[in-house]
Amino acid sequence: MPSLHPKTIEAIRTYENDLLANWRAGLESTGAARGVGEELLHRETNQMLMLLVEASQNGDTSNIGSATWEKIRQFLEQVSRSRALQGFDSQHTATFVFSLKQALFALIQREFASDPLLLTEQVWMISELVDALGMHTVRTFQKSREDVIKRQQEELLELSTPVVKLWDGILALPMIGTLDSQRTQVVMESLLQKIVDTGSEVAIIDITGVPTVDTLVAQHLLKTVTAIRLMGADCIISGVRPQIAQTIVHLGLDLQGVITKSNLADALALALKRAGLRVVPAAD
Repeated sequence: MPSLHPKTIEAIRTYENDLLANWRAGLESTGAARGVGEELLHRETNQMLMLLVEASQNGDTSNIGSATWEKIRQFLEQVSRSRALQGFDSQHTATFVFSLKQALFALIQREFASDPLLLTEQVWMISELVDALGMHTVRTFQKSREDVIKRQQEELLELSTPVVKLWDGILALPMIGTLDSQRTQVVMESLLQKIVDTGSEVAIIDITGVPTVDTLVAQHLLKTVTAIRLMGADCIISGVRPQIAQTIVHLGLDLQGVITKSNLADALALALKRAGLRVVPAAD
């Protein structure tokens, strides 16, 4: 089981302050410390070096996936997630780990100057160890960025499908852009939840802002209409322009039983009529 030489670990402990100073200087020179507060940088470098020494005493340096390295893995995952949320890139985050090499190499060269074979062995082991920790950091950073992007996409989908209360018991959902499976799911969930929360009996889906309607889009609309009906509410699709009507006919899509209107105003008038209401001019 390859592990760092006891003399290497002792040297790191003895010259800890010098090692940390050289590491931070390297971070400053590469720009990896830019945007990170001085207090936070000192805390992170101190903690990582402490965890590195702790794991190196009994840990196999060629297997950072073992339980011995769990604490330092968790620490690096925390750093990666923090950097990702702050908007740093993967290179900036990886450099935080990789820049430790230069400081460690300088220390090891001084300690093992009289033993070239042991020097080479320790330099190689440290290089592989830091590389493995750095790659773990990059992988965690990429996953964190993917999670951030996914969450932002979900938030954008929610913002792009606002459910508007037009009147007591009447909801409207203006659609803008193309419909796909993911967006249809968000639309269905938010609209059905709003129907439950408000006790609405009529839902209007306005597709004025939908550029084209193909077979897939029509299927998504039909699924949404079916789900609304299962909730005990009626659904009206508005914004059916002549081009969209022709496309639906040419595609041979069956929208029988689905109430459609050319614009939102007509759909609202129909919804009010179903609710036993009508709009009249105000008295002079």
